[in-house]
Amino acid sequence: DAYIEAAYWDVTPTKADQQGKDNNGKNPSFPKQLRLMHIKDLHEVAVPTITIPIAIDGIYKNIETVKSFNAEYAMVGGVNAPKKILCHSSTGRQLSQLLKGKDDLRQDAVMQQLFTVVNRLLDKDDLTCHRSLNIRTYKVVPLTQKSGVLEWCDGTITFGDYLTKIPDGAHSRYHSEDWAAMDCRRHIHKTTNAGKDERKRAFIQTCSKLKPVFRYFFYEYYNKPSVWHGKKQAYARSVASSSIVGYIVGLGDRHVQNILIDTQTAEFIHIDLGVAFDQGKMLPIPETIPFRLTRDVIDGLGICGTQGLFKK
Repeated sequence: DAYIEAAYWDVTPTKADQQGKDNNGKNPSFPKQLRLMHIKDLHEVAVPTITIPIAIDGIYKNIETVKSFNAEYAMVGGVNAPKKILCHSSTGRQLSQLLKGKDDLRQDAVMQQLFTVVNRLLDKDDLTCHRSLNIRTYKVVPLTQKSGVLEWCDGTITFGDYLTKIPDGAHSRYHSEDWAAMDCRRHIHKTTNAGKDERKRAFIQTCSKLKPVFRYFFYEYYNKPSVWHGKKQAYARSVASSSIVGYIVGLGDRHVQNILIDTQTAEFIHIDLGVAFDQGKMLPIPETIPFRLTRDVIDGLGICGTQGLFKK
């Protein structure tokens, strides 16, 4: 109940600005009357966003339980104003969680369960196990039909933020003469109702004005040649496995803010899985591509592109 109350806590422009800051430029805080603020030392309540291995004998010991919550929270952007909160556990860890209200997370939870089953199948096969193929998962806990709490993926950035975040996105840093992302969108949008040939010309022109830059991610984060090579391989395997599994389950809505990149492992993590089982094909503008394999995604695969480790 405390989670649900906090998830639905109304954050209006008078309490926080567009970036989720208060008038002093700090993260806002929950009011003291919220039940989440009164939680102390719940010795029999496990932290909901951690994965507890199944004990064959049914005896669970040393479970990480909820100790307390920080009053401060952060707004991370989104239609339904999700909140990033901090949970203190009985082991002393500080675990970031994402609270969502007015958002149905049941399908996200089902998709995470499906990815877990896929990982088990990949582990059982000698070839896929040897190549360390897997889908990155995270914990999703629906609380009601329209609220829930999710495990926060630490050490990640969105694919879109790395590429186009203002003012220091990679496109602006490495190709300052290129069009801005919004200019590209406007140029494409102008031809929405035009003929096929005109739309194609607009697309080709836009591509010429926005060169791929994701290769630089690996130069920036991994300085040693051996580490750089290992992370490129991990990236290729991650993109390949998540792409084919996403195709099989009809996963849609794969825009650049719904894909995270782990800065430690270089793996893709797909979030916001509400459009699946080919639901994207029923949208006003149907999604016809099977998975996201845009020029920047390919740019990170190296000189062989999709014909190297990705295809193998």
